[in-house]
Amino acid sequence: MPLMETGILARIRDLLPGGGDLLDDCGALPATPPGQTLLVTTDLMESGQHFRLDWHPPDLLARKLLAVNLSDLDASGARPFGYTLTLALGPEVEAPWLDTFLAGLAAASREAEVRVLGGDTVGRPAGLGLGLTAFGFAPRWLRRDGLESGDRIFVDQRPGASLRGLRKLQAGWRWDPVNPDPDLAVHLAPRPRLGLGVRLGAMPEVHACLDLSDGLSRDLRNLAEASGLSIVVDQDLDEDALRGGEDYARCFGTSLPQAELEARLGLALIPVGRAVPRGPAPLLVYDGGAPRALPDLGFDHFAP
Repeated sequence: MPLMETGILARIRDLLPGGGDLLDDCGALPATPPGQTLLVTTDLMESGQHFRLDWHPPDLLARKLLAVNLSDLDASGARPFGYTLTLALGPEVEAPWLDTFLAGLAAASREAEVRVLGGDTVGRPAGLGLGLTAFGFAPRWLRRDGLESGDRIFVDQRPGASLRGLRKLQAGWRWDPVNPDPDLAVHLAPRPRLGLGVRLGAMPEVHACLDLSDGLSRDLRNLAEASGLSIVVDQDLDEDALRGGEDYARCFGTSLPQAELEARLGLALIPVGRAVPRGPAPLLVYDGGAPRALPDLGFDHFAP
């Protein structure tokens, strides 16, 4: 039996935290606390472009949809409180799949202490489109344009695992919940270290931050260009680390030494670069001679 809009809305109201309040066309945002900034982020995920239905279990797909948005907020120093959800469903999406998806989203929402605030549902001829817009309050908005010359740049998770997971899926591997492969887990159900961005925002010596979503070579370039500087990339990084996207680590620049940072945060950090005055290119590498430009190895949705 095909899904009906009234049935989809009933499932959302019953399953998602905050769903019982979805009685009107509009939802309400809470008042912004004094001294904080309301931040918003949105992501669209399309079957065939960002995921394949035969690869991605629906509960893990729901977790990923929420995680990638909360990761953006956290990297900006914000605590999330809610989101809107948009579902564009083709006829191949059946009720059991949708129920599992919403159950996964509900579980992830409770873990992150966020609730659904509104959204929309629509049919489509084929495939699946998922849109989520998340909101949070930032005591200090950590932006990309605050990097200072001399800052060291760190990440809290080693990049490249999601790319390895994608390659394994392309080679025929599939998710096994009994014996989960760690690379597949990073790709199918990323677990960004939510809350770390808020802690970084409380440190005045942390000057800029973003989350790794488009690949380290792309995101470091974004950081450098936003701040009008260049970044010398650490030579220890392999091509998977530079090319791979969807890692969702915090990537931040700071004047604090690594040992002090690790002691204050209670976790190990990975150095990935150093900010320098603007040179011949946004990203530079040294290989024993003059600095050379590092090309952008990130994924481009609009590349031919």
